[in-house]
Amino acid sequence: MTESLPSRQTAALAALFTLSGAAALIYQVLWVRELGLLFGSTAQAAALTIAIFFAGIALGGWLFGRLSARLARPLRAFGLVEIGVAATALGHFLVADAYVTLYPALYALVGGVPVLETALKAGVAATILLPSAILMGGTLPLMGQHVIRVRADLGRMGSALYALNTAGGAAGALAAGFFLPVWLGFSGAYLLAVGLDLFVGLSAVLIARRAVPMRAEAQPAALPVPGRLWVIAFASGFATLAVEVIWTRAFAQVLQNSVYTYALVLSVFLAALSLGAALANALNHLRIRPEAVLTGLLLASAAVIAATPHLFHHLTGGLGYLGGRADFVGYVWEVGRVAVLTMLIPGTILGAVLPYLLRLMQGGAAPGAVLGRLIAVNTTGAILGALSGGFVLLPMVGAWKGLWLMGAVYAALVLVLWRPGDGWGARITRFAALAGAVVLLTGQPGLQATRLNSGENLLAFREGPSAHVAVVERGDARFIRVNNFYTLGGSGALIPERNQTMIPLLTHPAPRELFFLGMGTGISAGAGLFANPDRVTVCELLPDVITFARDWFRPYVNGLFDDPRVTIHPEDGRQCLARSPATYDLIIADLFTPWRAGVSNVYTLEHYRLAARRLNPGGAYVQWMPLYQVSRREFEIIANTMSQVFPEVTLWRGDLYPERSILALVGRNDAAPLDPATLAAQWRAMTGEDTAEDVLIDRALKFYAGNAASDLFAQAPVNTDDHPLIEYLAPRTHRAVIAGRANWLTGINRDRLYTDLLTALPPEEDPYLTRLTPSQRDLVRAGAVYAGWRGLRARNDVQAPAQWQAFLALSPYHARNPDSPAGQVAQGGMAFGDATN
Repeated sequence: MTESLPSRQTAALAALFTLSGAAALIYQVLWVRELGLLFGSTAQAAALTIAIFFAGIALGGWLFGRLSARLARPLRAFGLVEIGVAATALGHFLVADAYVTLYPALYALVGGVPVLETALKAGVAATILLPSAILMGGTLPLMGQHVIRVRADLGRMGSALYALNTAGGAAGALAAGFFLPVWLGFSGAYLLAVGLDLFVGLSAVLIARRAVPMRAEAQPAALPVPGRLWVIAFASGFATLAVEVIWTRAFAQVLQNSVYTYALVLSVFLAALSLGAALANALNHLRIRPEAVLTGLLLASAAVIAATPHLFHHLTGGLGYLGGRADFVGYVWEVGRVAVLTMLIPGTILGAVLPYLLRLMQGGAAPGAVLGRLIAVNTTGAILGALSGGFVLLPMVGAWKGLWLMGAVYAALVLVLWRPGDGWGARITRFAALAGAVVLLTGQPGLQATRLNSGENLLAFREGPSAHVAVVERGDARFIRVNNFYTLGGSGALIPERNQTMIPLLTHPAPRELFFLGMGTGISAGAGLFANPDRVTVCELLPDVITFARDWFRPYVNGLFDDPRVTIHPEDGRQCLARSPATYDLIIADLFTPWRAGVSNVYTLEHYRLAARRLNPGGAYVQWMPLYQVSRREFEIIANTMSQVFPEVTLWRGDLYPERSILALVGRNDAAPLDPATLAAQWRAMTGEDTAEDVLIDRALKFYAGNAASDLFAQAPVNTDDHPLIEYLAPRTHRAVIAGRANWLTGINRDRLYTDLLTALPPEEDPYLTRLTPSQRDLVRAGAVYAGWRGLRARNDVQAPAQWQAFLALSPYHARNPDSPAGQVAQGGMAFGDATN
């Protein structure tokens, strides 16, 4: 008779296996983020990371499954494998650092050929991920071989192990998304996962020393597992991961898409899979024919997947933005509620299919071997499902139809269970499943994929691998919208978008090489051609944005898509700078929404150091900030972070609007005073305006906001890749502003920032303005006064008349109607509007 495990040992092993799952998901979350920094925050890079990680899991399951049955002490092997995971995970630091150093040389070696570059990234990712992932894949078969002493317990015990490990994974994903990087930094969180694995491994080895070695079990000869069960295991892995990809994209249409919301959605999905394994465990106790139970699970999976598009539409009010006026805690609660209602029941049913298959495999080989092979087959399907969901289903049929197709897969799997001699009940069930599959394959959910506001017309739309992208028209203005709510600019803001390029160009005497980090509509990048540069390089993360900008914004981009001097890369901007040693006179970073996951990567110390290395002598890095999307706290963090890298950081207004403005942080490696003659020369060169030099200088100086050389921002913390403060603070601030508990840098808060800048370092003491005359320095003050007056007037403040008189006192007659270089181009018939509206 086979000896069962002591209850205390069982409880201890359950806790260890749960911790193992938590550590695995902490690694996965951190690896996806880290490889996003190395390879770029693209859909392709994320898919490559997941595919290689899952491939390691599958290979490890297969290898250690075959090995487990031969081991007298599989628990000891489990402990050693966990220690091995910890040891190999530490290699990540060495490989990542080496890759960053060698990337430009390696990229030059592969010649920029996409296939070779992908192979290069795959090789690096495999070096980092595969050793640990292979060992992780061995944990379930090794633990299963130890605790499952009787083959008849495979279904019950195997599903219990799966539930515990996945529950740990859900907790690990939540911790890695919400808490650990804030408390410990990413390196500290990674080392914590290493420590957890070491603890689990050493504990398992110690327990194994006291455990009785496995004895040969007197049982009937193993029966081969029917091939149809392996088909179901593969197909369920495929469909489940495809569904997860599509659900994640659906939630991206209604969320702020921060690190918090991604972690919450992932955690709910993993929790559903854990509950599914618990459900499978309970179903093992039923005295019902296992094939009938599995048939019920497959049919239920098809039904709930098919229902989720309509359920999601109902819960979100037709793809409305979630959260209302709630603060951060209320917002997380609301997102969690919708995620649970959308995914928990469907995910639980989907999650029961795989572990319940163990019930039908109990007569097969040793428990570890069955578990290992099952992991290998299911995870292989999951790899293909994840890739198909993002790169096939979403672009070809869209999210809602994609879910119906995956429902059809589950319905069709019922047919796989068919056997000769089945009764009429089984035949009717098979016919119903076939009919359901046909309906889901041929029908349409009939739901909108994006949301339009009143007065808007949809000109173009695509559900791409990276995001939903739309071109929307409102009145005479067109704009690009990503994931339902994020606007990338449009023709209605033509002049301020051109100013994002033309104002920085005013400060450089001969800008020959230009780089644009982010493209959007292409209006800002196209404005660079007014300076007649030798080369313009543009990097835009979303390929569909490039396509739509080319198709719908040609009249506004100054020949950007036709000029041979322009090269546009569909790539992460940070990676574009990292992979090539090319240098530039100006690097202009577009406006980015700070709370979105991954955006913090372009506000970190490491990114600014990289950008500084890519500047020519006298060159500048320009970081545009949307003051209507940052608080004073986040702005000061970014300003101080730039100041740690660039000896000189000056600030320039992008407009003179009354309320919602943009502001540029302009960093230079070579601190040098502003040459007023350059302002006038560049203004003339770009606009063709034949106006007196002093008039042009006076106009330009109103856009100068101040110098970061004072101690105004010195007390702010520094944003780094390891401690990405912006990534974790900005989403909270976003919800605090919506709830009325914090403020953006708009209106009075913006004007206070302008005043503080000139108070901390007055124009008379500003080293950047030493070549200006006293009257020209007055124009710097006049710009802040004018912007403040416009705000006061818009708010009907009684102080507006006095502010206007102060502006008149500082401004000569010819400078009392402020304009921008883009505004002057507009007056020449090349644009419309003005920079002061």
